[in-house]
Amino acid sequence: MPSIEKGIRQVMKEGVLAGYPVVKVKVAVYDGKEHPVDSKDIAFQIAGREAFKKAFQDAGPIFLEPIYRVEVIVPEEYMGDILGDLNTRRARVLGMDTVRGKSIITAEVPYAELLRYANDLRSITQGRGIYNIEFLRYEPVPQHLSQNIIDEAKREKEEK
Repeated sequence: MPSIEKGIRQVMKEGVLAGYPVVKVKVAVYDGKEHPVDSKDIAFQIAGREAFKKAFQDAGPIFLEPIYRVEVIVPEEYMGDILGDLNTRRARVLGMDTVRGKSIITAEVPYAELLRYANDLRSITQGRGIYNIEFLRYEPVPQHLSQNIIDEAKREKEEK
């Protein structure tokens, strides 16, 4: 059992689909035999790895991405541009408010869409916009993006 667990933990750390770790799974081994000739530690590790990979593929795995709460504060004249930009980033706008000539937009945005947001916000608002982010939760990645992630990982693996 320890050898099987070691093999499974190796695969979970390396990932099955695109090299990302696997989390929140439960594994149960319900059958197996030991033979004096073939029962080596490495054989059970390999068996555990391969069985986990097959079961994982058959289970319909999903990618999870971090979702952040974003608060953007900009002069009122840029509000429309910011809303348009957030929509291109797969944001869910939760609310808009105006305080002393400043627009405050609150939204939930996947972190992958925020990687270059500081530069883009500066460009859109001529340096007059600011934003704050706070981690909220993880959510499933949309299927069409998941497939892109898998395809990109395969290309990178082939190039090595």
